[in-house]
Amino acid sequence: MSLEKRTDMATGLIALLDDIAALTKLTAASLDDVAAQTVQTSIKAAGVVIDDTAVTPRYVVGLSPARELPIIAKIAIGSLKNKLLFLLPACLILSRFAPWAITPLLMIGGLYLCYEGAEKLIEAVFPHGGEHDDAEAKTPADPKEIERKTVNGAIRTDFILSAEIMTLALSGITLPSIFLQALVLAAVGIVITVGVYGAVAVLVKADDIGLALARNHAGFLHRFGCALVRGVPVFLDFLAALGTAAMLWVGGSIILHGLDKLGFREPEHAVEHAGEATASALVVLPAAVNWLTMAVLQGLAGIVIGALVVLCVKLASAVAVPFLGRR
Repeated sequence: MSLEKRTDMATGLIALLDDIAALTKLTAASLDDVAAQTVQTSIKAAGVVIDDTAVTPRYVVGLSPARELPIIAKIAIGSLKNKLLFLLPACLILSRFAPWAITPLLMIGGLYLCYEGAEKLIEAVFPHGGEHDDAEAKTPADPKEIERKTVNGAIRTDFILSAEIMTLALSGITLPSIFLQALVLAAVGIVITVGVYGAVAVLVKADDIGLALARNHAGFLHRFGCALVRGVPVFLDFLAALGTAAMLWVGGSIILHGLDKLGFREPEHAVEHAGEATASALVVLPAAVNWLTMAVLQGLAGIVIGALVVLCVKLASAVAVPFLGRR
């Protein structure tokens, strides 16, 4: 082989290696972007995630302890199917063909969050148990049927929460490639599902672990077990309250931000100005004070919006039930 041909081969090999190196750097940069966007969008969906974590343990209350983890596993699998098989393709189609619809859909989800949060707040202030008791009385006695209905109901509820999570994630993705958008949405769906239902599994079994430690050990482990038994119900109540507050905050902020995008800028600007004014007045930790002020005002907006939606739903129900009864 001539020296010239060998030189050409060496040059070609170097060029190929340069291309591989460039492709590797591009892939690494893309993966970094995917990871960064996954973290950002997962944080953005925190309010829905907290509520999802708070709601799910209630699905296994009163069921056999031996079936708690299998039921949670079934709900988690259903949640993954919701996110990856149905919602992810729907979000990508929406992003590609109807990006204008993302803000209105987010606002509809925000209205749902405000409604759910306000309804929970009203229930906490003015409790009523009649409808719940009637529903329990009609529950079938067969444990398998109870489990089936429990799992199906949880997956239906999860679909609504997952739709809000995926839409929130989609609204925060800035990557141009549809492939990278799909990766971010899939990563968000998997991370949040594993995180939520992993935490739920720990919470559901924490009191059983505490009881075992208290019965079978002495000293620190015994005291720790007793603390778990006493502390888990309190923590679940706290988590439920935190979930309600987070729903109202996230729902209120989505509505205000959506109104701003649609041209009604005054409500969101008023909240921003209030945050800046409070931070300037207090001086100490201005960034934290600004955020907290805005979060409180967004939460209050969520309460007002949610209460109005609850009122509209009650009025619509009051009008519809007699009308349907006559038919």
